[in-house]
Amino acid sequence: MSLPPLSPPIAFVLTANRSLSKPFYSKILGLPLLGEDDFAVAFDLGHGAMLRLTDMASHIPSPHTVLGWRVEDIAATMADLTAKGVAFQVYDGMGQDENGVWSAGPVKVAWFLDPEGNNLSISQFD
Repeated sequence: MSLPPLSPPIAFVLTANRSLSKPFYSKILGLPLLGEDDFAVAFDLGHGAMLRLTDMASHIPSPHTVLGWRVEDIAATMADLTAKGVAFQVYDGMGQDENGVWSAGPVKVAWFLDPEGNNLSISQFD
């Protein structure tokens, strides 16, 4: 059996310290809170998709991107997030511009970390 067409996805981001990460996702990123239980806090990602910020005491963030968003205007989104205290990452050898934006043809990507070091991104597709 295949997944039903248009089944909304559920994304999982691990956290060793929910009390540190929850305000980042709700207040800084502005994700609407759907609920919370003993295992995770759930946020609305839009279009029926959900993010579960899931407790894992021994979590060590990996350096790769775990979650990203498509945005219409990467520069404006970066300015808004920077004003809220988000720092964008610059990686040696990636060829990013002075603001930390990497371009590959019509795609622009910028990366930032949540309070625990989970790598997140925003992408603009021209």
